[in-house]
Amino acid sequence: MCSYSCVYCQLGKTSENTVERQVFYQPCDILNEVGRKVDNATIRNERIDYLTFVSDGEPTLDINIGKEISVLKRIGIPIAVITNASMLWLKDVRQDLLKADYVSLKVDAFSEDLWRRIDRPHKDLRLNVVLKGIQDFAEEFKGTVVTETMLVDGIDYANEFERVAAFLAELKKLNRAYVAVPTRPPIENWAKPAREEIVNVAFQVFSEKLGVDRVECLMGYEGNAFAFTGDVEEDLLSIMAVHPMRDEAVEAFLRKANSGWQIIEKLLTADKLVELEYGTDIFYMRKLLNKGGNEK
Repeated sequence: MCSYSCVYCQLGKTSENTVERQVFYQPCDILNEVGRKVDNATIRNERIDYLTFVSDGEPTLDINIGKEISVLKRIGIPIAVITNASMLWLKDVRQDLLKADYVSLKVDAFSEDLWRRIDRPHKDLRLNVVLKGIQDFAEEFKGTVVTETMLVDGIDYANEFERVAAFLAELKKLNRAYVAVPTRPPIENWAKPAREEIVNVAFQVFSEKLGVDRVECLMGYEGNAFAFTGDVEEDLLSIMAVHPMRDEAVEAFLRKANSGWQIIEKLLTADKLVELEYGTDIFYMRKLLNKGGNEK
């Protein structure tokens, strides 16, 4: 059940497209089940950074989410909510999410037509209202707020990145903006990950508006970004998975690691990196994954 039916959704076709909030679970049942899971993880010395609301639909359609966040706070672990942000125009939804510690908001487009093509929202939703709800929430929220912009192939983004970035720049309390691509098979076969060139353009435009320290790419990789751990190849691939690196930054990193440019040539030959141009600069970025989990 969701307010969107995104072309890149990796959970299958939306079973029910709605903007009506409903009761799905009782807060006490959520507390008991999550508490049991946390106890089991603690016994095994597993680290838990957040208890996260990320459902097979839109979590804010759950009318009890505010109460559920409140009861889960008793466990003593920060609460995160991953939402498409479509319901934040409702004051009660904003009030519910103010209780969380970390909230991720979807901002895929600033243009109504592109938003409808990519996110396929419920017929009663309007983008200007959704964006206003995001602004109102971000202004009031005291925790960590991030945004995610999903990029798919086959879309003419034209000047959309500039418009999205300008909107995000108005969110003064925004901690980070993520530029993402689908990492699992989408509901629509054509909605494949955007090409590396497009991801790089989005990253650069966002960085110019927000500052490079507040922008990251999400491409399905995990690693130790911007730290030399002793494995030059692994470190470079980890960094370039989240931040395309300009050639001079690569050279500086290689000098710090007492290594040479042959590492870059090796990774390019192995098709693990791509060389890209933006303006007058050359950037290097990790090759995106295909559906099988390998570099494409």
